[in-house]
Amino acid sequence: MRIVIDSNRVIAALIKDSTTRKILFNKKFQFLAPEHLRNEIYKYKDEIAQRSDLNKEEFDILLSLIFGYITIVPKSNYNKFLEKLRSEIKDPKDVPYLAVYILIDAQGIW
Repeated sequence: MRIVIDSNRVIAALIKDSTTRKILFNKKFQFLAPEHLRNEIYKYKDEIAQRSDLNKEEFDILLSLIFGYITIVPKSNYNKFLEKLRSEIKDPKDVPYLAVYILIDAQGIW
């Protein structure tokens, strides 16, 4: 099953060993995200790390492992959907995630 994952779920998995983290490591799912996700996580990496119960090395390892389970979709692949979505979606942070969903749906590989 393919799932477009947003940064909130990744942050939750980084902060706490929870159901979200277990689901992220479940090979039954294929997680996809816009390249925006990687930028957002790295932008707040220090703050997220402080909120976790992990030391820096453990946090970096966990972050690498999580990104190993997420396929990052380059912006060039979903760029054509962004403009229309920006005019239809209130929260601009949601736009890249919805664009990836539409891309996958349009390609018939969902």
